[in-house]
Amino acid sequence: MVQYNFKKITVVPNGKEFIDIILSRTQRQTPTVVHKGYSISRLRQFYMRKVKYTQQNFHDKLSTIIDEFPRLDDIHPFYGDLLHVLYNKDHYKLALGQINTAKNLISKIAKDYVKLLKYGDSLYRCKSLKVAALGRMCTVIKRIAPSLAYLEQIRQHMARLPSIDPNTRTILICGYPNVGKSSFINKITRADVDVQPYAFTTKSLFVGHTDYKYLRYQVIDTPGILDRPFEDRNIIEMCSITALAHLRAAVLFFLDISGSCGYSIAAQAALFHSIKSLFMNKPLIIVCNKTDLQPLEGISEEDMKLVTEMKAEAMKTVIGQGGDPSNDEGVLLTMSTLTEEGVISVKNAACERLLDQRVELKMKSKKMNDCLNRFHVAVPKPRDQKERPPCIPQAVLEGMAKKQAAKEKRKLEKDLEEENGGAGVYSASLKKHYILENDDWKEDIMPEILDGHNVYDFIDPDILQRLEELEREEGLRAEEVDDDDFEMDGKELTPEEQEALAEIRKKKSLLIQQHRIKKSTAESRSTVPRKFDKDKRFTSERMGRQLSVLGLDPSLAINRARSKSRGRKRERSLHRGGNDGEDVMDMDVDQPNKKLRTRSRSLSRSVSRPPGEVVAGEGFKDSAQKVKALKLAKKSVKKRNKDARRGEADRVIPTLKPKHLFSGKRSTGKTDRR
Repeated sequence: MVQYNFKKITVVPNGKEFIDIILSRTQRQTPTVVHKGYSISRLRQFYMRKVKYTQQNFHDKLSTIIDEFPRLDDIHPFYGDLLHVLYNKDHYKLALGQINTAKNLISKIAKDYVKLLKYGDSLYRCKSLKVAALGRMCTVIKRIAPSLAYLEQIRQHMARLPSIDPNTRTILICGYPNVGKSSFINKITRADVDVQPYAFTTKSLFVGHTDYKYLRYQVIDTPGILDRPFEDRNIIEMCSITALAHLRAAVLFFLDISGSCGYSIAAQAALFHSIKSLFMNKPLIIVCNKTDLQPLEGISEEDMKLVTEMKAEAMKTVIGQGGDPSNDEGVLLTMSTLTEEGVISVKNAACERLLDQRVELKMKSKKMNDCLNRFHVAVPKPRDQKERPPCIPQAVLEGMAKKQAAKEKRKLEKDLEEENGGAGVYSASLKKHYILENDDWKEDIMPEILDGHNVYDFIDPDILQRLEELEREEGLRAEEVDDDDFEMDGKELTPEEQEALAEIRKKKSLLIQQHRIKKSTAESRSTVPRKFDKDKRFTSERMGRQLSVLGLDPSLAINRARSKSRGRKRERSLHRGGNDGEDVMDMDVDQPNKKLRTRSRSLSRSVSRPPGEVVAGEGFKDSAQKVKALKLAKKSVKKRNKDARRGEADRVIPTLKPKHLFSGKRSTGKTDRR
């Protein structure tokens, strides 16, 4: 089975990329170092190799392009005409011809300059000839740059074409735009063709595959065709015409009898008669679609007459295949892709008609006679009129009856749920599968045992009444306790005490509010020093006034606050607790005695511990042993520090001269320095 896979065609580079690829490869794959001391024969060979290598690369690349693109004369006529419709056969052949001409020109240029290089008399002359040869080759490639770009566009478009096998079993769908062709192929295959309520949604051929009687069928969805002259049809319509003309397939002509596609039945019948010459020698089926909107029996007499004429034309294809003229079954079918009514019938009828035609064609071929001579089909004939029914033993019949009884559907929990009210009403019983001596015991209430006692023995039927009595008693006791509590409600206080109580409550509520405000804004509020406290809210004088107003003696509280407050931080002292430090603090700060200031600064610092001093817990006997251990430790890391190691486990040996940075150019024939 021939398959045309255009996705394997190699990418065609444009002119500039083509030149860069070839020259870069020449630079990498040929020697680049030449000296004046070389003999003239070696110089000639050096530059002749570059010219030949460049020519060979150009030749191989251009030959690949020419060979991979299909030749229109060698492929199936369907693909030949399809490529002609899409890309114009003349332009396509012209572009490939220019590529072939460029290949020959480059070969001729290389041949001429190799001859000239044989007679080069100096390094300069040989180099100039090499530059001229490569320059002329690149000029030829630049001239065919438009052809290369055109072929790359064709390659990209051809890669998107569906893989259609012209020789396999094929069902072809055609008709006016928006009559339901794409919906039908989506229903019977796994294809996903875009379906929209406007014309020419499908702009190219789409392929799907379906199965019938264990055989794979290829279903092709074609773009819509309009009833107009052949010359006026566009590329989209010509794709459909090409498929109808060249593919040996069963044709489904779709007819929209509802008129919702925007075209009347008369216009669709006119299209049918204009392209009926393409249906010759092909199984043809008229499919009346959208019967959910308009049944076939409900159309007018004129439209019915047109449909009958189309059916008569389709019957001619049946007669041409040697079918029965009186049997018009499978020629005019109705269906609806929306409700899927009749879709499978249409598919089966088309597959059956196509299969019959292909079998008949094979039977008429010359090879079939050789095959039939090897076969003998035996047909049994009755020897007398006696009835001989099948004899089945009784044991087998009983076994079959048992199997049938076992197959009967038993009731599941789901069935019981539906019978008893459905979900939320029916509750499945977990006890009905208990294995007990008496089935009546299954639904008995089981006692609950706690610590060896039956819980039900401790249940009091009057528990709720007793609970109410207890709650009533608790309420009475709580009221008595509340009466005993001391509460300053103001009834037993004098007028002066009531005023003081009201003042205290008011102050308490203000303090609570201020605390809540401060707490809510604590994160965004900066700390303000006391000297910037303009309100003077937190001073001892204010505290004394408030306590005096309340009738309390504020002296003790003020003295306590002053004794607890911290004074200003002292300046740095020379020596803690020494007399010399006090004398220095009594002196003027701006004194010019530099020596005294230096001494005071040094004395204020803490004295560092000498390295040899032994601290308890370090494990040394005395200071001499500690000094010796420190010297040994310093000496042990000296070599490691010199080698720039990170630690004791560092085994890295730095490479001072890496091979890839200090090795020279590889010699001829070596491609790997390793």
